[in-house]
Amino acid sequence: MKLSKPRIPPLPESQWSAEQRPGFEAAKKGKSAISNAVVFNVMGTLGNHPIAAKKFNVWAFHVMGDTSTIGAREREILILRIGWLCEAEYEWAQHAVIGRACGLSDAEIERIKKGPDAPGWSEHDALLLRAADELHKDACISDATWNGLAKTYNTQQLMDVVFAVGQYNLVSMVLNSFGVQLDEGLKGF
Repeated sequence: MKLSKPRIPPLPESQWSAEQRPGFEAAKKGKSAISNAVVFNVMGTLGNHPIAAKKFNVWAFHVMGDTSTIGAREREILILRIGWLCEAEYEWAQHAVIGRACGLSDAEIERIKKGPDAPGWSEHDALLLRAADELHKDACISDATWNGLAKTYNTQQLMDVVFAVGQYNLVSMVLNSFGVQLDEGLKGF
């Protein structure tokens, strides 16, 4: 973790507003690939700014939800790679679990750390990793990577690649700067 303690601690239940309570209660009752019945530290931390969290979640639910046009496995490759590049241990820990639930093997998750040139990637998966690398380094996907992805992705899918990496670049900044700590039971880097 970049920070050993939170700069902004998760909002305690005693401070949940009437507007926040239904969402937090639903999270506590819900199940996910990560855990059962928990308000994750990232949710609790964002709860300190309810107006921003509400708007942030609309976009986050597009990237992670059914409206994104890229498959969950491909999305998780992108998220894990940008999380690794940004040294966002919380993001890595959460999405390693989600990635496994979306079909990534432990070997693939470890290989994401090595990047697009590591042996064993399909051409498509290597292009996804390269796109994340290029967006991280240059804030732009190169023509070669774009054209490679365009062989199998339509315009909306290409857009969703950029949206996923951009969203989780922002999430990495949030997690690292606010000092969001790992949730119980998660393994970091």
